[in-house]
Amino acid sequence: MTDISELLLSKIRDVADYPEPGVMFKDITPLLADPAAFTALTDALAEVADRTGATKVVGLEARGFILGAPVAVRAGVGFVPVRKAGKLPGATLSQAYDLEYGSAEIEIHAEDLRGSDRVLVVDDVLATGGTAEASIQLIRRAGAQVSGLAVLMELGFLSGRARVEPALAGAPLTSLLTV
Repeated sequence: MTDISELLLSKIRDVADYPEPGVMFKDITPLLADPAAFTALTDALAEVADRTGATKVVGLEARGFILGAPVAVRAGVGFVPVRKAGKLPGATLSQAYDLEYGSAEIEIHAEDLRGSDRVLVVDDVLATGGTAEASIQLIRRAGAQVSGLAVLMELGFLSGRARVEPALAGAPLTSLLTV
Protein backbone atom coordinates (compact mmCIF):
# COMPACT_ATOMS: atom_id res chain seq x y z
CA MET A 1 0.00 0.00 0.00
CA THR A 2 1.32 3.45 -0.89
CA ASP A 3 1.87 6.24 1.61
CA ILE A 4 -1.09 8.24 0.23
CA SER A 5 -3.35 5.19 0.49
CA GLU A 6 -2.34 4.69 4.10
CA LEU A 7 -2.88 8.37 4.88
CA LEU A 8 -6.31 8.46 3.24
CA LEU A 9 -7.47 5.20 4.82
CA SER A 10 -6.32 6.36 8.24
CA LYS A 11 -8.67 9.34 7.97
CA ILE A 12 -11.81 7.48 6.82
CA ARG A 13 -14.05 6.46 9.70
CA ASP A 14 -16.27 3.37 9.58
CA VAL A 15 -19.76 3.99 10.96
CA ALA A 16 -21.66 0.76 11.59
CA ASP A 17 -25.36 0.46 10.81
CA TYR A 18 -25.62 3.80 9.01
CA PRO A 19 -27.84 4.82 7.29
CA GLU A 20 -29.55 1.51 8.03
CA PRO A 21 -28.75 -1.71 9.90
CA GLY A 22 -26.14 -3.88 8.21
CA VAL A 23 -24.46 -1.02 6.29
CA MET A 24 -20.88 0.02 7.09
CA PHE A 25 -20.76 3.70 6.10
CA LYS A 26 -17.40 5.17 5.07
CA ASP A 27 -17.31 8.65 6.61
CA ILE A 28 -14.83 10.99 4.89
CA THR A 29 -15.42 14.00 7.16
CA PRO A 30 -12.29 13.25 9.26
CA LEU A 31 -10.26 13.24 6.02
CA LEU A 32 -11.74 16.60 4.99
CA ALA A 33 -10.94 18.03 8.44
CA ASP A 34 -7.27 17.04 8.16
CA PRO A 35 -5.40 19.59 6.00
CA ALA A 36 -2.56 17.22 5.08
CA ALA A 37 -4.90 14.41 4.03
CA PHE A 38 -7.28 16.73 2.15
CA THR A 39 -4.34 18.34 0.33
CA ALA A 40 -2.90 14.93 -0.59
CA LEU A 41 -6.30 13.85 -1.92
CA THR A 42 -6.74 17.07 -3.89
CA ASP A 43 -3.24 16.77 -5.37
CA ALA A 44 -3.78 13.13 -6.36
CA LEU A 45 -7.08 13.88 -8.10
CA ALA A 46 -5.65 17.02 -9.78
CA GLU A 47 -2.88 14.80 -11.16
CA VAL A 48 -5.59 12.61 -12.73
CA ALA A 49 -7.16 15.73 -14.27
CA ASP A 50 -3.78 16.71 -15.72
CA ARG A 51 -3.01 13.20 -16.95
CA THR A 52 -6.37 12.85 -18.71
CA GLY A 53 -6.19 16.27 -20.36
CA ALA A 54 -9.31 17.51 -18.59
CA THR A 55 -10.50 21.04 -19.35
CA LYS A 56 -13.37 20.82 -16.85
CA VAL A 57 -14.10 18.88 -13.68
CA VAL A 58 -17.66 17.75 -12.98
CA GLY A 59 -18.47 17.13 -9.32
CA LEU A 60 -21.42 14.92 -8.40
CA GLU A 61 -23.79 16.12 -5.68
CA ALA A 62 -22.94 16.40 -2.89
CA ARG A 63 -19.52 15.18 -1.77
CA GLY A 64 -18.27 15.38 -5.36
CA PHE A 65 -18.68 19.15 -4.99
CA ILE A 66 -16.40 19.15 -1.96
CA LEU A 67 -13.72 17.13 -3.76
CA GLY A 68 -14.16 18.38 -7.32
CA ALA A 69 -14.00 22.13 -6.75
CA PRO A 70 -10.49 22.20 -5.20
CA VAL A 71 -9.32 19.66 -7.79
CA ALA A 72 -10.47 22.01 -10.57
CA VAL A 73 -8.71 24.95 -8.93
CA ARG A 74 -5.50 22.94 -8.44
CA ALA A 75 -5.61 21.66 -12.05
CA GLY A 76 -6.40 25.13 -13.41
CA VAL A 77 -9.67 24.10 -15.08
CA GLY A 78 -13.34 24.95 -14.68
CA PHE A 79 -15.75 23.26 -12.30
CA VAL A 80 -19.30 22.21 -13.20
CA PRO A 81 -21.72 20.81 -10.63
CA VAL A 82 -24.04 17.93 -11.48
CA ARG A 83 -27.11 18.42 -9.28
CA LYS A 84 -30.20 16.51 -8.31
CA ALA A 85 -33.17 17.46 -10.49
CA GLY A 86 -34.79 20.79 -9.73
CA LYS A 87 -31.77 22.38 -8.02
CA LEU A 88 -30.34 24.42 -10.93
CA PRO A 89 -31.88 27.62 -12.28
CA GLY A 90 -32.10 28.22 -16.00
CA ALA A 91 -31.83 25.81 -18.91
CA THR A 92 -30.68 22.33 -17.93
CA LEU A 93 -30.10 18.92 -19.42
CA SER A 94 -31.34 16.03 -17.30
CA GLN A 95 -30.63 12.33 -17.14
CA ALA A 96 -32.74 9.76 -15.32
CA TYR A 97 -31.21 6.58 -13.95
CA ASP A 98 -32.25 3.55 -11.95
CA LEU A 99 -31.42 3.01 -8.31
CA GLU A 100 -31.63 -0.22 -6.34
CA TYR A 101 -35.15 0.79 -5.32
CA GLY A 102 -36.68 3.32 -7.73
CA SER A 103 -35.07 5.97 -9.88
CA ALA A 104 -33.46 9.41 -9.70
CA GLU A 105 -32.58 12.25 -12.01
CA ILE A 106 -29.56 14.54 -12.28
CA GLU A 107 -29.09 17.81 -14.15
CA ILE A 108 -26.38 20.08 -15.52
CA HIS A 109 -26.54 23.59 -16.94
CA ALA A 110 -26.64 23.13 -20.70
CA GLU A 111 -24.27 26.04 -21.40
CA ASP A 112 -21.51 25.00 -18.96
CA LEU A 113 -19.96 22.42 -21.31
CA ARG A 114 -18.80 22.80 -24.90
CA GLY A 115 -17.84 20.36 -27.61
CA SER A 116 -14.15 21.13 -27.05
CA ASP A 117 -14.31 20.23 -23.34
CA ARG A 118 -12.70 17.10 -21.93
CA VAL A 119 -14.44 16.38 -18.63
CA LEU A 120 -13.17 14.50 -15.59
CA VAL A 121 -15.99 13.27 -13.35
CA VAL A 122 -15.04 13.42 -9.65
CA ASP A 123 -16.88 11.84 -6.73
CA ASP A 124 -16.10 10.45 -3.31
CA VAL A 125 -17.35 6.90 -3.78
CA LEU A 126 -18.05 4.55 -6.66
CA ALA A 127 -20.73 2.21 -5.33
CA THR A 128 -23.20 0.69 -7.80
CA GLY A 129 -22.14 3.13 -10.53
CA GLY A 130 -25.60 4.47 -11.37
CA THR A 131 -24.92 8.14 -10.72
CA ALA A 132 -21.51 8.01 -12.41
CA GLU A 133 -22.96 6.29 -15.47
CA ALA A 134 -25.77 8.87 -15.70
CA SER A 135 -23.30 11.75 -15.39
CA ILE A 136 -21.20 10.33 -18.24
CA GLN A 137 -24.29 10.11 -20.42
CA LEU A 138 -25.24 13.67 -19.46
CA ILE A 139 -21.78 15.04 -20.33
CA ARG A 140 -21.90 13.39 -23.74
CA ARG A 141 -25.44 14.70 -24.36
CA ALA A 142 -24.08 18.20 -23.61
CA GLY A 143 -21.62 17.61 -26.48
CA ALA A 144 -18.44 17.27 -24.39
CA GLN A 145 -15.98 14.39 -24.16
CA VAL A 146 -15.40 12.35 -21.01
CA SER A 147 -11.70 12.26 -20.10
CA GLY A 148 -12.23 9.92 -17.15
CA LEU A 149 -13.80 9.19 -13.80
CA ALA A 150 -11.85 9.66 -10.57
CA VAL A 151 -13.05 8.65 -7.12
CA LEU A 152 -11.57 8.63 -3.65
CA MET A 153 -12.77 5.08 -3.01
CA GLU A 154 -14.44 2.25 -4.81
CA LEU A 155 -16.67 -0.19 -2.97
CA GLY A 156 -15.53 -3.21 -4.95
CA PHE A 157 -18.19 -5.57 -3.60
CA LEU A 158 -20.95 -3.47 -5.27
CA SER A 159 -19.53 -3.96 -8.80
CA GLY A 160 -19.88 -0.32 -9.87
CA ARG A 161 -16.78 -0.62 -12.06
CA ALA A 162 -18.45 -3.28 -14.21
CA ARG A 163 -21.43 -0.97 -14.73
CA VAL A 164 -19.53 2.23 -15.48
CA GLU A 165 -16.59 1.01 -17.60
CA PRO A 166 -18.71 0.40 -20.72
CA ALA A 167 -20.10 3.95 -20.42
CA LEU A 168 -16.54 5.31 -20.14
CA ALA A 169 -15.77 3.80 -23.57
CA GLY A 170 -12.05 3.51 -22.88
CA ALA A 171 -11.63 6.62 -20.72
CA PRO A 172 -9.84 5.71 -17.47
CA LEU A 173 -11.48 4.97 -14.15
CA THR A 174 -9.15 5.95 -11.32
CA SER A 175 -9.91 4.87 -7.78
CA LEU A 176 -7.43 5.96 -5.11
CA LEU A 177 -8.72 3.28 -2.70
CA THR A 178 -10.66 0.06 -3.11
CA VAL A 179 -12.52 -1.24 -0.07
